[in-house]
Amino acid sequence: MKIEVQGISKKFGRFPALHEVNLTVPSGKLVALLGPSGSGKTTLLRIIAGLEFGDTGRILFDGRDVTELPAGKRQVGFVFQHYALFRHLTVFRNITFGLDVRPRRLRPSPVDAAKRVAELLKLVQLEGLESRFPPQLSGGQRQRIALARALAVEPKVLLLDEPFGALDAKVRKDLRRWLREFHERVHITTLFVTHDQEEALELADEVVVLHEGRIQQIGTPEQIYHQPANEFVHTFLGNVNELPGSGGTLRVRPHEILIGKNEEGGLVGTVVNVHAAGPVVRVLVRVPDRTDPVLVELSQREHSGLGLVENDRVTLSY
Repeated sequence: MKIEVQGISKKFGRFPALHEVNLTVPSGKLVALLGPSGSGKTTLLRIIAGLEFGDTGRILFDGRDVTELPAGKRQVGFVFQHYALFRHLTVFRNITFGLDVRPRRLRPSPVDAAKRVAELLKLVQLEGLESRFPPQLSGGQRQRIALARALAVEPKVLLLDEPFGALDAKVRKDLRRWLREFHERVHITTLFVTHDQEEALELADEVVVLHEGRIQQIGTPEQIYHQPANEFVHTFLGNVNELPGSGGTLRVRPHEILIGKNEEGGLVGTVVNVHAAGPVVRVLVRVPDRTDPVLVELSQREHSGLGLVENDRVTLSY
């Protein structure tokens, strides 16, 4: 299902959360709403879901105006950051909750409900956990159960609000890979909110960058990272060094800087710190006429060849 956001604005008291936002989400795509806290990304997601209503503008699903429809009539599945599972209900009853509250004539039979739960547990790779309770599950398992519950009502759109924010780093990375593979199987139109740049760039087909209630850029992860539309996008997506260049200041990412010893030309500096733990080595270099040191990133192999240590004299080129 294609989602169209047309001229949506929203204020909370005097605080303007969104300013005339226009956005089209193609059918079947996985799209990230990325931005810092207070950028308006969660407000936009909740307006699309029908959990909030804009002061101006329209929301269209496949050309149908759903602006005034409540959440229960929009065929949307919503997954919250903190799972929002019912602790006193089994996994089975958590998943069927959205079906159980339907009018009697629209509820599936017990046999059909059991079949649906079995299909969903297989889809989220948690077969056999029907009888467990949420406190008996890990954080990653709970989030997948929350996703299965959202899918049980057969939504046309899936919305996720910081879905991995409550999980530790290792589980987050595992679930990111799983969600990408999951989306390749189901191809449901999906919007997810995150403030994690790495998460957005790794997962999404398309990234929407928001700041202070306005969309700053829309594009593929490659376009957003390598062709930022403005200074905010450039600095928000990873580290950036501001360095002198012909005609003005250049913004250069740490991995784009070449570092060498005893070479002619380039910007001369002194190594003040080398952080070599992990796959990427980060080197801080103090250069003249600059308050902050320059951050340089290089591979372990490059670092091994250079053997950089504190107080080494180096040259930087970019």
